[in-house]
Amino acid sequence: MKCPFCGFAQDKVVDSRESKDADSIRRRRECERCGKRFTTYERIDEIPYMVVKKDGRREKFDRQKVLSGLLHACEKRPVPTGKLGKIVDEAESYVVDSPDRERTTTEIGEMIMGHLRELDTVAYIRFASVYRDFKDVSEFKEELEVLLKASKRKSASTNAG
Repeated sequence: MKCPFCGFAQDKVVDSRESKDADSIRRRRECERCGKRFTTYERIDEIPYMVVKKDGRREKFDRQKVLSGLLHACEKRPVPTGKLGKIVDEAESYVVDSPDRERTTTEIGEMIMGHLRELDTVAYIRFASVYRDFKDVSEFKEELEVLLKASKRKSASTNAG
């Protein structure tokens, strides 16, 4: 918990009690740097964040499932796991920031693929092939051609500047 006055991250709890409704806990804290006191309220977040699947089913957002897919796509690739953690954090924030507490797998997948495209094109293709459920080699080839065109434009603009 950061102090709202000085931003220091260390504090001590001075007093703790249930709220009148018993649905949250009120804590008085004291900053260990500036000594000022502030109040925080803690409550259980009961409504889960949901992901809407392509067939319309809803399931709870699962960080581990997203990370597992990224790790699989990046297997034997020079991609730092810290960067994968950041992608998972962004995916989770994207779902959490939704006013309806849910996002479609399409929205989340496209956001993840955008990050992977910048990070490692091989990992991107691996992830896209599973995510987009490529049915045959021609779909795979189309995706590669899009990547190659983007790569040529990028190198042409880099060489021109």
